[in-house]
Amino acid sequence: MSPVIRIEHLSKKYPIGHQKQAGGNSLREVLANSASRFFSKLRHPFVAPKIDPTREEFWALQDVSFDILQGDRVGIIGRNGAGKSTLLKILSRITEPTSGKVSITGRVVSLLEVGTGFHPELTGRENIYLNGAILGMSKSEIAKKFDEIVAFAEVERFLDTPVKRYSSGMYVRLAFAVAAHLEPEILIVDEVLAVGDAQFQKKCLGKLQAVGQDGRTVLFVSHNMTAVSALCNKAVVLDNGRLVLTASPETAIKRYLGGESGEHRTSVEWNADNAPGDGTIRLIRVASLNTRGEESKFFDRNESIHIQMEYLMPGKHRLPIAPQIRVFDEAKTCIFVSHKPQTWLNETANSTYASVCVIPDHFMNNKRYFVDVYFTTPYTREVHLHVENIISFEVTDSERNSNFGIIPGTVRPDFQWLTKKIS
Repeated sequence: MSPVIRIEHLSKKYPIGHQKQAGGNSLREVLANSASRFFSKLRHPFVAPKIDPTREEFWALQDVSFDILQGDRVGIIGRNGAGKSTLLKILSRITEPTSGKVSITGRVVSLLEVGTGFHPELTGRENIYLNGAILGMSKSEIAKKFDEIVAFAEVERFLDTPVKRYSSGMYVRLAFAVAAHLEPEILIVDEVLAVGDAQFQKKCLGKLQAVGQDGRTVLFVSHNMTAVSALCNKAVVLDNGRLVLTASPETAIKRYLGGESGEHRTSVEWNADNAPGDGTIRLIRVASLNTRGEESKFFDRNESIHIQMEYLMPGKHRLPIAPQIRVFDEAKTCIFVSHKPQTWLNETANSTYASVCVIPDHFMNNKRYFVDVYFTTPYTREVHLHVENIISFEVTDSERNSNFGIIPGTVRPDFQWLTKKIS
């Protein structure tokens, strides 16, 4: 089967400007510098221009190549800044690549941000017909889908209201409904679905699955690994503009999460000079420890897990500071957040502290988990330090026979049960 999208050695470069000094240049200086460069080029047409130290090149994509077949539902995953949105903009013909080639067979509809393709002065009804016309559909074809679009978007009451008065949620509901129901061969969806509520997101994922099962192609960017796993039959991992892997969603998600800093670490340590933090606090060490105080990556369900943080506070502070951990599963779903108000710190200057969060035994399920560390001032909500996926640990279950299968859920607390005979 020939691909409907073929990406060959795709690269995209952006220039980044830096100010020479604080305050920038005045309009007079900008005009004078531009005129100087123009006349210098006239006088010396064959002399290469000098490299401007205030400008830098940033490669959002570098030599990316892969194919997408008809009916594929492809998840594109990676950290912020990995190049995901740049790739979608090139595929949507919003921006041109610096080098490389993209071949697309079929009609493309893109939903990259709230209200893409809508005219703010037109009503919801008028925008439905406008978008259909842009896609090359006749008025009768749009009319056949009109009621389905309106019902899906749940905007019946506001159908004849200009969309500039819509909330972001209404905007995205209508934009998605139009994009999904006008039957494009290729549907491209960015993280825009995060604007909707949980019920709407579930509804959208169901529609995207139906679109794929109809033989149409879906490209889906999301940080929600559960949604990628449920929707997609293939996933692409990007990192710093480069293609890391094209594989099944399970393999790609494992590789993506495995590439995060906490994958194989039971502890991380810094010296005071390069420790993360600000002038308020510096993080010196984080470790996962067993009940004997030993570093460990693996914990049985019948033992407690100790997450220890050591940190330096260079000065005295008027407001207290709270250490906090957030624990995530492999799908990047936050399992819990923990801090203890009694440990808030506002004591002597230039002191080192250790805080330990004890996760009780028989609480976590037998899975892998990742830890984020925060330090905040609770009253002002100021974040002094945030380090993602700094360490990881894995919980096993020696008491359960593997033949019984995996128990669902990200936590597995042992609640008290009471049973009595009532008749």
